[in-house]
Amino acid sequence: MAIRNIVKRDDDVLYKKCRPVEVFDEKLHLILDDMKETMYKAEGVGLAAVQVGILRRVVVIDCGDGLLELVNPEIIEQMLPYDTEESCLSLLGGPRPCKRYKTIKVQWQTSEFQTRIKTFTGWPAQIIQHE
Repeated sequence: MAIRNIVKRDDDVLYKKCRPVEVFDEKLHLILDDMKETMYKAEGVGLAAVQVGILRRVVVIDCGDGLLELVNPEIIEQMLPYDTEESCLSLLGGPRPCKRYKTIKVQWQTSEFQTRIKTFTGWPAQIIQHE
């Protein structure tokens, strides 16, 4: 595992479209391990692969309930919009206003290529939407 550099706001990679993961191999596991270690070192609660310069649809989050790895995540339902503020490891300068949904239903794949669907509410829902 390695700590990767977190891409900052002025880097063009943050504004590019990420591609889905199609190959579930050891390289994916290494990316997830590096992302996890990088997120924890930066004292973050979520990290998307693009934030470490990888244009793949991969996210790690830990909002206090343990690590969750989401490969090819897709929000398939969202309910109860609200206004809030968020900070970001890539965007320095403190919290910024944003719109989120209190409840979301997400479909994703595990690193072992198993499809999952789950409804998230509150803080976990907000983190997933951010990433």
